[in-house]
Amino acid sequence: MKRVLAVLEDSVASLALLAMVILPLLEIVWRRAFSRGIPASGPIVQHLTLWVGFLGAAIAAREGKLLALATGTFIPPGRWRRAADILAAAFGACSALILAWGGYQMVMSEREAGANIGAGIQTWVAELVLPIAFAFIAARIVWRVGRISGHGGAISADSSDDLRSARPVDSRSASLSGERSVWLDRALASLGLVAGVLFLRMPSILATHALWPAFVIVVAAAVVGTPLFAILGGTAALLFMHDGVTPATILIETYTLSVSPTLPAIPLFTLAGFLLAEGRASERLLRVFRAFFGWIPGGTAVVCAVLCSFFTVFTGGSGVTILALGGVLFPALLKDGYREKFSLGLLTASGSLGLLLPPSLPLILYAVVAQIPIEDIFIGGILPGILLTAMVSAWGVREGIVSRAGRYPFRASEALASAWAAKWELAMPVLVLVAMFSGLATAVEASALTALYALVVQAFIHRDLSLRDLLRAFGECVTVIGGVLIILGVAIGLTNYLVGAQVPAKLLEWASTHLTSRLMFLLVLNLFLLAVGWLMEIYAAIVVVVPLIVPLGAAFGIHPVHLGIIFIANLELGFLTPLVGLNIFLASYRFKRPVLEVCAAALPMMAILGIGVLVITYIPWLTTGLLGLFGHS
Repeated sequence: MKRVLAVLEDSVASLALLAMVILPLLEIVWRRAFSRGIPASGPIVQHLTLWVGFLGAAIAAREGKLLALATGTFIPPGRWRRAADILAAAFGACSALILAWGGYQMVMSEREAGANIGAGIQTWVAELVLPIAFAFIAARIVWRVGRISGHGGAISADSSDDLRSARPVDSRSASLSGERSVWLDRALASLGLVAGVLFLRMPSILATHALWPAFVIVVAAAVVGTPLFAILGGTAALLFMHDGVTPATILIETYTLSVSPTLPAIPLFTLAGFLLAEGRASERLLRVFRAFFGWIPGGTAVVCAVLCSFFTVFTGGSGVTILALGGVLFPALLKDGYREKFSLGLLTASGSLGLLLPPSLPLILYAVVAQIPIEDIFIGGILPGILLTAMVSAWGVREGIVSRAGRYPFRASEALASAWAAKWELAMPVLVLVAMFSGLATAVEASALTALYALVVQAFIHRDLSLRDLLRAFGECVTVIGGVLIILGVAIGLTNYLVGAQVPAKLLEWASTHLTSRLMFLLVLNLFLLAVGWLMEIYAAIVVVVPLIVPLGAAFGIHPVHLGIIFIANLELGFLTPLVGLNIFLASYRFKRPVLEVCAAALPMMAILGIGVLVITYIPWLTTGLLGLFGHS
């Protein structure tokens, strides 16, 4: 039964994602042929994003891939780790159950209203995925707690704790003991569900008591590894319910964001990135970049920086880039004579280099939240993105000279042959930019066109992808998108509370009183955003923090696109923060190196990117110059 449910979930989510690719493409053709769009096409694609996102989140919960702070990994195995896992699961289940109930309330209210999204589809049917997904997530968080605590085994040590005196025990007895421990952990984690029911049945518990003890529990849960959606959603629910407001308010905001007209571009561009990563595109691009740049000192390092930047543009984050390209690029660097420490630091930093280049997904999301044209922030990010890539590449040139790394002589025949072999991949950014800026397609339609293009190139032209590879690419994309969109959805509920509590107005008042100049504001903003990058995942940070800083930027005369580029550049730097940066942990996992070793290797790159962020911050022309040139100022 469990296997059937898993197959059903994966199939529905993947088909919904495929429909998201097809409908915008049909819209382009239909509009050209009949001078009008397909009825209800836009709303259907937007609601498919809702289904892909939250079915993907349920799948991520099933696979144990919901995003959480990495601090929980520092807790050593044993009783403390077991207690941490139980606390994380209990809090996560409690938050998910409250959000599921809020979703149910919203669905029932929408059903009474009788609204529809078009084509005869009632709105409440489209929203039904929210309570169902959160209910599944709550159950799965509890179910997985025994599996992640690592109980069981067939070795028993005597009271001296000397492993050398460990003696085998009856495997059946050990198995039964481990099974009992698993069920005990699940029972303890289920107390979170009991607490959720209690809060929903008697909301006065939260409304009539001080909040600080609850916030202590929230912080503890975040530290031990509770999924980020539960931390943000649980905090929002706590604040709303303390004010006597139903948790359905959070889900209303979640629904509003999820059906944003431009949000479908995020899963579609991500799908294109996964299709590239699943095929042999990285090998073809490595060959072409090496043929053109391998002759200069540090050529392979430059190639790695450029190639990682290219992939991150389409995958939307460092994770896929480091995991997909690390196995190809790390051995290539070592083979060419680069020091291991440098190679480790270069790839750790390069994973996020493309975040400022179009059509990067954080740029799209920032434009959605800040309500600025996507085309403007795409243009604004070009020069800053090139600057950061060039600075990392320059450090690679220095390393190539110092370590006397191998170089590849330039041969016109190889350059032309490699470019011809990779012509389809090299044309992809051009396709996106031409489709968007020529007026042929909207951002969502351009993203669908890019996904189809990647599919055709990898599966039919190069024939790198089998049917199994395609299914895996769709499945992994859905899981990643689910892990991100569920965070975005609940984060917007927290943001709504902060806006309602007039936090932006209070911040503006404080800044006007204490910050006397534009330059001082920018310095404080850099420090604040760096701290945000330490503590929050980039997509959640955009949804929660951007509404707070946009009024401040306007008050100090900061161009809205420049503010967006500053924001994303700082969070890109936050990926390299020692001990807690996302890139640090991904590189540690991918290259099988201790976290502290990765931190030490990444420090020079962090310093270089830090200088780049300051240049971007204090030279606004890098962002606004091209805007003026293209008439978008």
